[in-house]
Amino acid sequence: MLTPGFIRAETTQQSYEISLHADDERVADGLLITEIEQLLCNCKILEAYPDDPRGESCLVVGFTEQQTPVHVVCGKNPDEHLIWITVYIPTFPKWKDPYKRNR
Repeated sequence: MLTPGFIRAETTQQSYEISLHADDERVADGLLITEIEQLLCNCKILEAYPDDPRGESCLVVGFTEQQTPVHVVCGKNPDEHLIWITVYIPTFPKWKDPYKRNR
């Protein structure tokens, strides 16, 4: 099960994988791996996707030291370790704020 505790433990132990998509998005947004690691240690789950056909995943939010909000979609790889599926800075019009979609 994906929980903030699991995400924190996997991140602290550096037992995670970064998908190519997540890495491309991270670079495009100018985010460092160390920033993502730090915010994942204090993240909050916004949305859980337990029935995703590709495997359980969730959307989390965390903040960089500069208070920039960052969303990370996390899942588990085949070895049951954390994988970053995508990483992005939530922006309008898709997001009202870091916690609410603009529907």
